[in-house]
Amino acid sequence: MDEKNKLLTIGQFAALHGINKKTLMWYDEIGLFQPAAVNPINGYRCYDYHQSPILETILLLRELNVSVADIQEFMKNRSAENLKALLEQRIKELDLQLMHLQAVRKTLCNYHQDMVTLLTMDLSEISIVEKEACCLVTIDIDRDITFEKEVELITAETSRYQLGRLHDASYGSMIPVTSLLAGSFDDYTKLFIEIPLLSQKSGLHIQPKGKYIRAFHKGDWDKIPLRYQEILEQARRQGLTLCGYSYEKGINEAVIDKVEDYIVQIEIPVLG
Repeated sequence: MDEKNKLLTIGQFAALHGINKKTLMWYDEIGLFQPAAVNPINGYRCYDYHQSPILETILLLRELNVSVADIQEFMKNRSAENLKALLEQRIKELDLQLMHLQAVRKTLCNYHQDMVTLLTMDLSEISIVEKEACCLVTIDIDRDITFEKEVELITAETSRYQLGRLHDASYGSMIPVTSLLAGSFDDYTKLFIEIPLLSQKSGLHIQPKGKYIRAFHKGDWDKIPLRYQEILEQARRQGLTLCGYSYEKGINEAVIDKVEDYIVQIEIPVLG
């Protein structure tokens, strides 16, 4: 007998494909995949090697989370065109899942970096750091905006980009350097939202690549102007020219209970 025409028991055929024989029994019961023969005496199901490619296709589609109903429909109308359409749909869905996982990883890395910073920072230090360019969604505001309104605006904007929750993005506020140099330390003009893996698109704000002066402020927001004065003084002493915007964001909201423990990270681009 040709080896390919040899009949296998349900247990042998299931073992050949690394599945439980109950799966084959269920596939038979719902008419998805039936045995090559059934023993008329004992009712045992038998399969042959010719059926292996068909079963492997079904198992692939199940692994890709194609519904049983869709697989049944495909099996009734098996063709290269129909399989191509099924696979293209799943490829699109997998691409979206991969993008989501990459975004989640980037978010986790950002949170992890914030925790590393918290554990190693010197609150009194003003340092120079290198940053990569970053695309930000921005929202225009004025100095009279309330904190509650800021949260509403950020929530609405993150919804536009189909983020599930606020923790899927980093967010903060921006002050023009021209305002800081003029002594207007409360002239917040924009909120920013950093969305993981956001590509460069028209209308987005590009936080530039390069050197930044970085400092931290803990506690009362009313005292942030004093911290800005220290930053400007250090920049003057070092002959640094600041440009663009100051970017402020909280880095320890997830691990504090009291607002007085809130730490703001301040980063301002350095020209040249």
